[in-house]
Amino acid sequence: MGIPLEDRTAQATEVIERLEHEYPESTISLRYSNRLELLIAVMLSAQCTDERVNTETENLFETYRTPEDYANAPQEELAEALNSITYYNNKAKYIRSACQTIVDEHDGEVPDTMDELIELSGVGRKTANVVLQHGHDIVEGIVVDTHVQRLTRRLGLTEEQHPDQIEQDLLSVIPESAWQQFTHLCIDHGRAVCSARSADCGACVLADICPSEKGDSEIDLASSEPW
Repeated sequence: MGIPLEDRTAQATEVIERLEHEYPESTISLRYSNRLELLIAVMLSAQCTDERVNTETENLFETYRTPEDYANAPQEELAEALNSITYYNNKAKYIRSACQTIVDEHDGEVPDTMDELIELSGVGRKTANVVLQHGHDIVEGIVVDTHVQRLTRRLGLTEEQHPDQIEQDLLSVIPESAWQQFTHLCIDHGRAVCSARSADCGACVLADICPSEKGDSEIDLASSEPW
């Protein structure tokens, strides 16, 4: 079993330094050219791979270019355009509703505050944080997706299970200057090494400080289940 640093802030700093060295070009993988496209892409990415979303939005963004286009699109038409995306019917409803709100209440512009963003249908803190960070250059939180949830629990940075509570724990131990990049580092490491089903601890640059390391630990702290 890896031995984490006694102080969680020190543990977080060490994790960031090692992952930055391992993934020096880590960044968002969704493709978009404006704030609306970013919002739509992030909404579609829930429980769906970024690769699939990028494939789907290549044509979607050519067909629908404005909030009005999405808001006025018939439900069946938009759902059909998204039919390779998980939960495409619900996501079509959320997108149409969110875009109608953008048209009616925000002059057709994607809002730039957390409160306004999370009032849009289908938008929670995770999506809002991504839009703020990459659409408005506003960093006021940490995006907690499934990779961040899994890695931070495995590494002993949090014992919380809900994304909002995990975010609050992380905000207290991760330097503000790293809030945005931390998510991308976790995503890259989660995809390459520390996956949900088969963590490759033998190839992990964090194994020696990870209390979930499979060499000795019998428990995956991310799930609280045996390996």
